[in-house]
Amino acid sequence: MAESQRTVLVVDDDGDIRTLLKDLLTDEGYAVTVAPTGADALEQIAKDMPDLVMMDVKLPDQDGIGLLRQLKREHDELEVIVMTAFGGSSTAIKAMEHGAYDYVTKPFEIDDLLATLRRVFEHADMASEVSALRLELGKREAERERIVGSSKPMLEVFKLIGKVAPSDATVLITGESGTGKELIAEALHRASKRNPHPLVKVSCAALPESLLETELFGHEKGSFTGAMTMRKGRFESANKGTIFLDEIGEMTLGTQTKLLRILQEREFERIGSNTPIKIDIRVITATNRNLADEVKKNKFREDLYYRLNVIHIHMPPLRERKDDIPLLVEHFLVKFRHAPGAIPTSISEEALQRLVEYDWPGNVRELENAIERAVVLSRGNPITVEHLPFGDSREARDRFKLAERRTKLESDEEILADRRDQLDADEADADAADADAPLVNGTGNGDLSFKDRVATLEKQLIKEALDRAGGNRTKAADDLGIYRRLLYAKIKEYGLGE
Repeated sequence: MAESQRTVLVVDDDGDIRTLLKDLLTDEGYAVTVAPTGADALEQIAKDMPDLVMMDVKLPDQDGIGLLRQLKREHDELEVIVMTAFGGSSTAIKAMEHGAYDYVTKPFEIDDLLATLRRVFEHADMASEVSALRLELGKREAERERIVGSSKPMLEVFKLIGKVAPSDATVLITGESGTGKELIAEALHRASKRNPHPLVKVSCAALPESLLETELFGHEKGSFTGAMTMRKGRFESANKGTIFLDEIGEMTLGTQTKLLRILQEREFERIGSNTPIKIDIRVITATNRNLADEVKKNKFREDLYYRLNVIHIHMPPLRERKDDIPLLVEHFLVKFRHAPGAIPTSISEEALQRLVEYDWPGNVRELENAIERAVVLSRGNPITVEHLPFGDSREARDRFKLAERRTKLESDEEILADRRDQLDADEADADAADADAPLVNGTGNGDLSFKDRVATLEKQLIKEALDRAGGNRTKAADDLGIYRRLLYAKIKEYGLGE
């Protein structure tokens, strides 16, 4: 018997199928709800998220693949089983490509169907438990190291920290300047068994090759002019702990060769000595370069690249995790209080919106500097647009317009992809229909141009969204995933506001 708390939503326009599955799964201990259309399914999911959706790919109001795409885009963790007619292999493959957990064919083999459901929930239980443990560990260390974020890209980073930190695996951290690569290295060290021992940091870009080698490997007394005493290098100082080599892409080929030997043999010699020194360390490196490209250009050793890239953690640029900007702003407002113990400075909605719209080429570091500057200039008063480093400059306005257009285009592309799926389904239905198919605007579907068919479907989608939102245009725009201005223009174009 399945756990009684498991909830399943069955989406199928065939009443006999809905009844059969509801009775069968209820007898197995599942809590079952049903929906005859995609719109009904979306409404039920909005009210009460099920554990599993069983969905036919042929629905009366929309294409099932398009609905699957929407569900996985909005609820990535939701598991979906697709139901197809026997022999619909191409549809099943397409469904799996778009995120379905599995598919079942009609007519059902009851035992196979129930076994599939058990696999779904066993997989979900295991994934949830492992993910929760890793996420909690990663978040704990991230918070300790001032890594702020709750966006999907950052949650993936936290999971990797939690998973990788306890091991001794070599880690390569990539990302643009200012994304927080050093903070990730600190979090990995703190959560590791090497935490009681030192974390030694070296910037490979800050020193010329001769000084970098001395810094890394140390030297013997008298090994070169000015070497008045023996000096330990950073590798020796990091023994039992972790060494973090920042900007590893700046290291010369000669130094790369010596680093490769350390990774392979865990030993090195000080400059001026032939006596090998054994070390026990973990190596973490970081770079803002594409090392694979550097290998192709013969600027980075291929064998070293593979040695360093055992575990890869990529820090996303701030423009790809804009949902985190309000959290980061709050964090920096607390950090840069205008006076010790004072209440953090507030920020106006307009100023916060500007921060969210800006592309941040300097990433989190640039945002941190912007907030510190704004706190100083505001002198404890609420931060407004005038306190921001870009203010109302023409260049800033142009950047905002470009960012807005890019976001709109990305949103429109997703919507268009769903419309194309719907049109593909409509075209297939039209080919199978007889000559007495219902008319649209006085002509059969086959007589409409592609542009007219897109417009007809677009008008229908907007009307349905307005109906669901009770006429609230802001809510309808959010539902469609488009800007309000675009919605207003389309309402006017199609005469839907009359």
